[in-house]
Amino acid sequence: MTTGTKPPHAAQWFGHPRGLSTLFFTELWERFSYYGMRALLVLFMTTAAAEGNPGLEFGEGKAGAIYGLYTFFVYVLALPGGWIADNLWGQRKAVFVGGCIIALGHFTMAGPLVGFPDNGSFFLGLMFIVIGTGLLKPNVSTMVGDLYPEGGARRDAGFSIFYMGINLGAFAGPILTGLLGEAYNWHYGFSLAGVGMIFGLIQYRMGTKYLGDAGLLKSDVSEDTLKRKTRVTYIVLASSFVIAAVAGTLLLQALPLETLAAWLGYAVIGIAVAFFAYLLIFTNHTKLEKKRLVVIFWLFILAAIFWSGFEQAGSSLNLFARDSTDRMLGGWELPASWLQSVNSTFIIILAPVFGSLWITLARLKQNPSIPAKFALGLLGLAGGFFVIAWGAANAEDGSLVSPVWLVVMYFLHTVGELSLSPVGLSSITKLAPVGRVGQMMGVWFIGTALGNLFAGLVAGQLETLNAAALFGNVAMIIGVSGVVALAAFPFIKRLMGDVD
Repeated sequence: MTTGTKPPHAAQWFGHPRGLSTLFFTELWERFSYYGMRALLVLFMTTAAAEGNPGLEFGEGKAGAIYGLYTFFVYVLALPGGWIADNLWGQRKAVFVGGCIIALGHFTMAGPLVGFPDNGSFFLGLMFIVIGTGLLKPNVSTMVGDLYPEGGARRDAGFSIFYMGINLGAFAGPILTGLLGEAYNWHYGFSLAGVGMIFGLIQYRMGTKYLGDAGLLKSDVSEDTLKRKTRVTYIVLASSFVIAAVAGTLLLQALPLETLAAWLGYAVIGIAVAFFAYLLIFTNHTKLEKKRLVVIFWLFILAAIFWSGFEQAGSSLNLFARDSTDRMLGGWELPASWLQSVNSTFIIILAPVFGSLWITLARLKQNPSIPAKFALGLLGLAGGFFVIAWGAANAEDGSLVSPVWLVVMYFLHTVGELSLSPVGLSSITKLAPVGRVGQMMGVWFIGTALGNLFAGLVAGQLETLNAAALFGNVAMIIGVSGVVALAAFPFIKRLMGDVD
């Protein structure tokens, strides 16, 4: 297919295709909006309606369930978002439409500024952001890969630059939206998140000419077939949305939101177990392929456990920062949401260090295997929770503790993240049987989604548990999981065969 645009290699950006800058800044602004809003989300939901900057006055349990469901569906909808791009639109259109829907969502959440009702604007805005993120997030990364048809080390370096954009956005979002949202009006913060996404869309459109063929629909079907396929897809999606909305409304009338969210999590776990049982029992995969499927299932479980702790950052740890830390600097109180930027700061600093470490260890033939890195990730995460449980114990009498407790915890969490997260997707592509790579990538996203869902549900226990007890329980569960993973890794490594 010809486009009349410049080939992606015609212009350069720091030795990379010029199109990389387009995608770098698109993702930077999208992550600015996502993490900026996320830093305010639970704080806004749990702030009293009678405050000078009023919130929704939800309890921690309800707020945690909403947070968990929101982040759960952000990851789940990446699956249909990727399918739509691959089969109907192409990634380029999916990214732009997704960004527009995300911006609409943030501005909808700010609806009370122009007289719209708080609750209605809030939930409708979240729904838009979930849909838009499902379209944008998986496809912008795919387009980065399209810029490097030759693959190799240059492609890896391009992704490293791209991920730096993610973390710069994740750093700046909570700082700026938190300053406006906490200090002045929550809806100013939501509006700023929307403005950030608009900036991303503007530069995306201006930079499209540098993308060459990256992100265009690659399809051999006729135009009539594509139109028919598109119509059927739209009907299925619209019907599914209506059915889900009606079922959700009816269930919410009979069950608390927290219970409904927990049941959803258990149902997804049951489906995942049944899916892997089917693959192991009823398919014709080779013995080695089935062993590797067992490894993928093991990594799926460990990843879900990891993210269920790590994603406390936006919920229980955010509430602890607001309610139990002394954030006074001179005569000014730092916004609690600013502490959400600590993790991305450590990633920016430590990611090159870890990258060099793994390369050096590989050269010395001492590089930890994939299951060993997962175990180390869990142990780092558990260490962080032991630290914050200790800090929270010092605040049990109502006194405020130093934010340094959170900073040390986030350092350990970042060490855990850099041990586990970068090898996650690559391990799936290495281990999946031929013809099931896409399905196994979906399994990885479902594991991440499950972790996010249970992170919200665990955070909701702050309604009945004190922070020290909650963080101590999380530390014990994740710590035991890490020890089990460490003990099991030689066995898991044998199941992997010759995969590094």
